[in-house]
Amino acid sequence: MTDITPAAPGAPRAYTLSDFDFSLPPELIAQHPAPERSASRLLDGRAMQPVDRIFRDLPGLLREGDLLVFNDTRVVKARIFGEKASGGKLELLIERVLPAEAGNQGNEVVAHMKVSKKPLPGSLVHMAGGRKGGGFDALLLGRWPTEDGPLFRFALLGPAGESPWELMDRHGHLPLPPYIERHQNTDHDPDEAEDSQRYQTVFASAPGAVAAPTAALHFDEGVLADLAARGIERASVTLHVGAGTFQPCKTENLAEHQMHSEWYEVPLATLAALERCRQRGGRVVAVGTTTVRTLESWARTGLATGDTNIFITPGFSFQVVDVLITNFHLPKSTLMMLVSAFAGYAHVMGLYRHAIAQGYRFFSYGDAMLLERSAQASKEAPQTSPTAR
Repeated sequence: MTDITPAAPGAPRAYTLSDFDFSLPPELIAQHPAPERSASRLLDGRAMQPVDRIFRDLPGLLREGDLLVFNDTRVVKARIFGEKASGGKLELLIERVLPAEAGNQGNEVVAHMKVSKKPLPGSLVHMAGGRKGGGFDALLLGRWPTEDGPLFRFALLGPAGESPWELMDRHGHLPLPPYIERHQNTDHDPDEAEDSQRYQTVFASAPGAVAAPTAALHFDEGVLADLAARGIERASVTLHVGAGTFQPCKTENLAEHQMHSEWYEVPLATLAALERCRQRGGRVVAVGTTTVRTLESWARTGLATGDTNIFITPGFSFQVVDVLITNFHLPKSTLMMLVSAFAGYAHVMGLYRHAIAQGYRFFSYGDAMLLERSAQASKEAPQTSPTAR
């Protein structure tokens, strides 16, 4: 039975999927990174009136005593091309390497599979030419995490002693987002060298992501040195970004959306840095939505490591993050909902209108935005999206 009870006066607004839709000129979707990381534009959205800046201005916009928290995940070459025994083409996007345990010798992975007709469990597929052609084979074990789950579990059968990480590094391709309209499955990809360097943060260290924490792509050694000189502390978390980050929300009722799960870790050194920051009255500055999801997952569960499917929408009560550095996100995406929850729906939509009008570059290789947490985010009145449909 549908609940049609009117909302109480002053109650938070119930948002729907359509509230996060907007029209974006396709020419604003960045297909290549800016010539220099810190030369990207930065939309300063902390005040009601936005200010257009350059990303290398960031250190001067923060305060001594603030704590900048990065996601140190490293994007792996998780996209691998192959074929079935019948000769039909297929593609795997390896989402995670499973830990060694009983019955698993450390060679098992879970992956998205793109193929015209899915093979049955027990089938052997030949990746990158198969073992006979210099690549490796993969045995399909079933679906994951349940028997009807969205991913597929494989045992990778490569040369003796070669781990899934080594097989990916040798035979895989960097998995660029679907809106970057370039192909990487050729032997002579003219952009491969650029992507290998620029679709990776300068401090990436923990391999496991299939997508970059893109807000951190703007940081270079010069910006990091300037931050340190100004007394701004740095810490890191790890969240291995999954392909689900690019999946649009498809249910008008946000409560019906099934959020994807990602593995995270908050190291003891970072927990100590968070405590020092609070003790000295500093602010926690999250670099990217993945860092927000990690810190707020820890705050809600008390678990410093594990899987999270936290879904942050307007009305969410933030416990850790005070300031957010983020890129511009896809219409109808869960990330649009997160930043709207953080800085206020009306404010964020106004910033997106400004960004579109001023020709900011959008998505992974695009420009950045600086936001402060809004105490009134859950109480705003309905507003139109950046370019109403």
